Amino acid sequence: MTTATGSVFDMRDALLTGNEAEAVAAKTRKVDRDLRQTVGVPFVEEPRMICREVNVYYGDKHAINNVTIDVGKNEVLAMIGPSGCGKSTFLRCLNRMNDTIAGCRVTGEILLDDFNIYDKKVDVVPLRAQVGMVFQKPNPFPKSIFDNVAYGPKIHGLVNTKSELADIVEDSIKKAGLWSEVSDRLDQPGTGLSGGQQQRLCIARAIAVRPEVILMDEPCSALDPIATATIEDLITELKRHYTIVIVTHNMQQAARVSQRTAYFHLGDLVEVGPTDRIFTNPRHQLTEDYITGRFG
Repeated sequence: MTTATGSVFDMRDALLTGNEAEAVAAKTRKVDRDLRQTVGVPFVEEPRMICREVNVYYGDKHAINNVTIDVGKNEVLAMIGPSGCGKSTFLRCLNRMNDTIAGCRVTGEILLDDFNIYDKKVDVVPLRAQVGMVFQKPNPFPKSIFDNVAYGPKIHGLVNTKSELADIVEDSIKKAGLWSEVSDRLDQPGTGLSGGQQQRLCIARAIAVRPEVILMDEPCSALDPIATATIEDLITELKRHYTIVIVTHNMQQAARVSQRTAYFHLGDLVEVGPTDRIFTNPRHQLTEDYITGRFG
């Protein structure tokens, strides 16, 4: 899949500004299902991450097809699409989690603050602190609540004293909206918390190492509606401090928490744009088919 011809770094200059392009899109007929060229403007004015012509292969299988997209500073980007469409695979590219999968190969460029994270000199340990991950199922360590959050700052050498560590732990748990529920039992096991509390503990753990970007792979799929609402409110609050990329099958959730939405289909980035426009006036027929429930 391509978004334009020529150098990918020249594409931004060749396109209309986001508002102009969206205005044109609103007046244009639907793009046919068989056309897999990305619809919408994949670029933003202030990108935190820049992805250009990213391809992912599992052995001979081509899982992600030439994806180009920006992730903006202090925005929530939702990635939606049917099961097996490649959205989680692409998410894992953003902090090189795919490196852990035998036979996986990634090509193209992914820049974090203009530095290519796939450069051979990059140490993935600090990278995964800068670009943290919250998984589908809460996975607290078999440690106390305090030690779950303190673990990252310790191993990354972010603190020099116990008081500094205590401050980071408290601040992180507060940002995760959990402090009022656990402040009097920090020495108790994190695994003893409810599912929603465990997920917020995992978010606090990610925050504690001072990331720039937080990746969330279906973070509410194992939670009840009340816990889900709490996590969604937290995502909105965290956007003030971090860039967030969330994969979700819940389209209502994507509509509630994100500013931009990217729709994936069979490894292609089919459409990207402002969330309200994607859900009310999708430009690609495949996007409309998905959000109206014709498949997925």
